[in-house]
Amino acid sequence: MIVNNLSTIMGRKRIKIKELHERTGISRSTLTQLYYDKTTMIKLDTIDKLCSALDITPGELFEYRKE
Repeated sequence: MIVNNLSTIMGRKRIKIKELHERTGISRSTLTQLYYDKTTMIKLDTIDKLCSALDITPGELFEYRKE
């Protein structure tokens, strides 16, 4: 299973969804779904914006866990 670490990263960097929305232009609803790991699909453009805004790599954003 692939999980995203957005909530952990945002907490560590003390960034709120509103601020990330303003930095990236990604809708608040999309960010909320990602934050709570409730999404099953994400666009590459969204990954790029998140990584750029948070100064992280896709490998830091996502993690593979064996079920």
